[in-house]
Amino acid sequence: MTNIVEVSNLTKRYDGGFEALSSVDLSIEQGEIIALLGPNGAGKTTLISTICGITRSTSGEVKIGGHDNVTDFRAARALVGLVPQEINLEPFEKVINTVKFSRGLFGKAPNDAYLEKILRSLSLWDKKDSKVMMLSGGMKRRVLIAKALAHEPRILFLDEPTAGVDVELRKDMWDVVAKLKEDGVTIILTTHYIEEAEAIADRIGIIAKGEILLVEDKDHLMKRMGKKSLKVELAEPATEIPEELADYNLSLDAGNLVYTYDTTTDRTGITSLLGDLQKAGFRMTDLQTQQSSLEEIFVSLVADKEGVA
Repeated sequence: MTNIVEVSNLTKRYDGGFEALSSVDLSIEQGEIIALLGPNGAGKTTLISTICGITRSTSGEVKIGGHDNVTDFRAARALVGLVPQEINLEPFEKVINTVKFSRGLFGKAPNDAYLEKILRSLSLWDKKDSKVMMLSGGMKRRVLIAKALAHEPRILFLDEPTAGVDVELRKDMWDVVAKLKEDGVTIILTTHYIEEAEAIADRIGIIAKGEILLVEDKDHLMKRMGKKSLKVELAEPATEIPEELADYNLSLDAGNLVYTYDTTTDRTGITSLLGDLQKAGFRMTDLQTQQSSLEEIFVSLVADKEGVA
């Protein structure tokens, strides 16, 4: 598939010496949804701002649709829609005028039918004549998306799009993102909500201390790095793990045994474990398996990068 964004050796260093981005390489495929996960201060917003040309890099190169975002800024920026973290809208302006103004900034001819389509897809059409100040926080975020889409960009950057939005509205926003993808829009989002990335992203990028730790297909990542656990419920609660079972990766959970194993190996060890449990005199009443979540993988990778024990 064609890459629509190419980031090469991108570094952003401030006057005081702080390096917000360190030799970042990132390729984004046309039509995909990629989620960038990282703790506060990881460099997510700096990366998006630099790609969009809002922040100047210290070194490196960014190409959007083949256009250099410095030497061919106008062509590169015309392909991009940006939804920032902060809600920065003119409170006394009507929704429809806000969106029309954004379209005009890019020199696009008026297209009322297109703007109506955007507002309807974002459930804003019935609010088109409302002043922005009269909208809820969730609706204001939808207006930000409508503004970003007004000039018909091929790429949409969403910087923490559901921050401060309740769970129901967050899931509505996921539906909006899915529809945009169906329309061929490439979407790059940053998020603190692991379940958001797990629900809607095709690929996951993890960033910490200004470095990209990995970018990988979500399902492949979870299969490669995820571990499974087998919970063995016992007829009589266990108080300790016998020495004869010490070779297994076992732990206790409310008197039950939990066995953690790697899904990528040829042998899980479950068959021999169950046999050894019977030999040790344990009576089993139930077995349950659980896959590691994306959150556990994320926490583990970031902890390794930051040197957390």
